[in-house]
Amino acid sequence: MSGATVYIILFRGVGGATQLPTAKLREKLAEAGFENAGTYINSGNAYLRTGMPRGEMLKAVADICKREFGFDKPILALSLAEWRKLIRNNPFPEGEKEGKTLHAFALESVPASDRIAKLEELAIGRERFKLVGKVLYLHLPDGFGTSKLATRTDKVIGVTATARNWNTVVKLRELAEALARA
Repeated sequence: MSGATVYIILFRGVGGATQLPTAKLREKLAEAGFENAGTYINSGNAYLRTGMPRGEMLKAVADICKREFGFDKPILALSLAEWRKLIRNNPFPEGEKEGKTLHAFALESVPASDRIAKLEELAIGRERFKLVGKVLYLHLPDGFGTSKLATRTDKVIGVTATARNWNTVVKLRELAEALARA
């Protein structure tokens, strides 16, 4: 598809009681005309190619999810170019070796500076974070589950956000790049 963009789609809040059946999601995205739509693990990740503008594509995906699966939570989309930039801009390259200790939060918009100041109060020990544009990077060498910074970022940040660990970030890039080459 000439002039088409590859997008990585991030569904917020998938897991536990909220599920998006991956095979059925791929099927419905394909039926809607999205090219070579795919999913990655059952935690709210998809990728597709389309000539639609981002807003139109997001609305179509949200409509499918609501109609077919009763899923009515925020959905974020980054183009492959934006995803590559997210990886390039990582301020904590030492965290890449342990992909589960480094996380990227995709943000719908840039949070207010007072929200970032509140996050600074939560970071303890070796925990670090940095806001770069509309991405918040968290490096948590002692683990995500025990970190107050990690568990409270979502509420404190004040904007719609969804996080992926670095292993998932890298895998989504690989899948999206394969789609771009197809």
